This record gives sequence, structure tokens and C-alpha cells, in this order.
Amino acid sequence: MKVLLLTGVGALFFAYYWADNFDPGKCPGWEREELGWLSDARPQADDPCSLPASLQGARVLLTGASAGVGEELAYCYARLGSHLVLTAHTEALLQKVVGNCRKLGAPKVFYIAADMASAEVPERVVRFALDKLGGLDYLVLNHLGAAPAGTRARSAQAARWLMQVNFLSYVQLTSLALPSLTESRGSLVVVSSLLGRVPRSFSSPYSAAKFAVDSFFASLRRELDVQDVNVAITMCVLGLWDRASAAEGVRGVTRAKAALGPKAALAVIRGGATRASRVFYPWRFHLLCLLRGWLPRPRAWFIRQELNVTAA
Repeated sequence: MKVLLLTGVGALFFAYYWADNFDPGKCPGWEREELGWLSDARPQADDPCSLPASLQGARVLLTGASAGVGEELAYCYARLGSHLVLTAHTEALLQKVVGNCRKLGAPKVFYIAADMASAEVPERVVRFALDKLGGLDYLVLNHLGAAPAGTRARSAQAARWLMQVNFLSYVQLTSLALPSLTESRGSLVVVSSLLGRVPRSFSSPYSAAKFAVDSFFASLRRELDVQDVNVAITMCVLGLWDRASAAEGVRGVTRAKAALGPKAALAVIRGGATRASRVFYPWRFHLLCLLRGWLPRPRAWFIRQELNVTAA
């Protein structure tokens, strides 16, 4: 029995630390050289890296589109022929992304600068998208916010701000877009993180918002099933995104590596287009979520393997 137990534990550790060898650069048409990684021929239909053709002409509202995974998602959708409404906080960065999307062949690209910390903004964003595109096939929720400057990380003020940006705005955008998605039998794609499934030290307010997102959309999926509403919900569990803000926020605190934007974006788009219920990238994060059920209170030794406790 002990031998079987040790073998199982060893297999889990081996799987967790095994390098994810998925590389979009090996897929036809996904070589990256500035914008060239999306400017060549599309993947072939019989290629395992291929994406569904249903994305051509799809009407997509993408939040958090100015940098990181959101920017890569915008370029992927543009190359696949989707009609886009992009939104993010910084207008100058959005304008750059919009210009690149047009170079990549997007039939229609619109943008609206928006700060999701304001409770009135989500309604304005959805109305803008419906007006420009005439409806929605995909709502891709990708924006995030760290604690605002001048607030303590675990203060009530920071927690309220984080909940508005990282949770309540998701709820608002979803409720406003759901009638159009129901009509088109569309998809909700929610880009979350491992912190919405597995608690982590020194990120309690942010983790609380991500747990709320995960629970809300899991419950919403059941409600839609009961009501026979054909709207897919894809929850995407990603690692550290390759955004400057995300990387800087944990620099020196965690030893976890960032997930490359192009790879993570491709995984998200494939999951949404195939109406998968969950996407894990890197895939080993699925193991961590399973382990949480077996080890709900991990010993401090395991936590220290991922953290620089002195810096934290």
C-alpha cells in the first residue's frame, strides 16, 4: 500500500513539474515575428493546433484588450476574421491594438476606453458593442485590476475596489450581454486565474474576487442549463499573465513563472470556440485544483516552495 501511495505522489509531482510542450510557433501560421505570428496562413483543418472556422464573422466584445493576454486575444480574433469591440482603461494602448488588428485583416474593429472601477461603465460598454456590431456572439471577460495606488493591500477600501473591477463588473457585463448571447446562442469566455480555485498567500482580496467569479459563473451555468438556454460558459484558469502589472505585483514574492501570452491566448480561444466548460493553461494547473480537494490545508513547507516569504 505504501509503495502505491508513494508511486502516486511521485507521479503527481512529475506531472506538475513536467514542462508544457505546447508551442503555437510549431503550428502552421502561428510564427511570431512582430505581427507575423498571425499574418501567415491559418492552421489547416486536420492540424491539432487548428481553430474552428465559426470564428470568422463572429461578433466579439473583448475586455482588457490593451496588453498581455488580452492584446494577444485581440490579434487572434482579428486574424480569424471576427468583428471586434475592444475595451480597456488606456485609450492610447487601445488605439495601437486596434491599428494592429486592422493590419491583420479584422473586418470591423471598434474600441471604447473604459474604467471598470466605475459602476456605470459596464452598461455603456455593452450598449456601445451592441450598437456597433448589432449583437454579440462572444463576450470575453479578461480585464483585471490590482490594488489601487495609495491603499493597503488588505484594507477594506482596496477590497471594495478589487471586487468592483474583478467581480461586480463581470456580473454587470454578463447580465447586460446575456439577452443578445441567448439570441445568437453565443458564448461567455471568462479569463480567470488559479487564484480563483486555489487560495494563495499574500493575495487575499484579489483571491476573494476570483473565487467569487468562479462561483458566480459555475452557478450561472447550472441556471442556464435548467432554463434550457443555449449559451456556453468557458472558464479559463491561467497562470501569471505576461502583463507588466501582474509580473511586477508579485516580483520577488512568488517563484511561479508567467504563462506566455500567445500560448495562453490560443488556449483560451480554442476553449471558447469549442464551448469547453473549462480551460487550464498550463494544463498542470488542473492537477493543483484536484490536489486542493485532497489537501485543503497544505503544510507551510509546500507554500514556501512557491514563495519568497521574506520578500512577501
